[in-house]
Amino acid sequence: MTLHLLTVLVLAIFVGFEVISKVPTTLHTPLMSATNAIHGVVLVGAIITVAALFGAHAHTPVMTVLAITAVTFGAINVFGGFAVTERMLQMFRRRENPSK
Repeated sequence: MTLHLLTVLVLAIFVGFEVISKVPTTLHTPLMSATNAIHGVVLVGAIITVAALFGAHAHTPVMTVLAITAVTFGAINVFGGFAVTERMLQMFRRRENPSK
């Protein structure tokens, strides 16, 4: 069970890195809003992995640290993505002219 979960974690890290590294920097911010959903799925997967570790009593200190790190990085990525998207959208809002 532990080897299976570790394999899933390593493959998720590899696939995530490959997908993100293929996005050009000029498209990164506009695509951020669309990829927040994907990052949310990654976060849910990390939480399910943590639950499976503790539910099966298969948690070792290394697996616990890796799982908690995955949840933390996933949460930072999702909330940071929303913050960047909100800032980007503010650039396109019309500003009202101040009264003279």
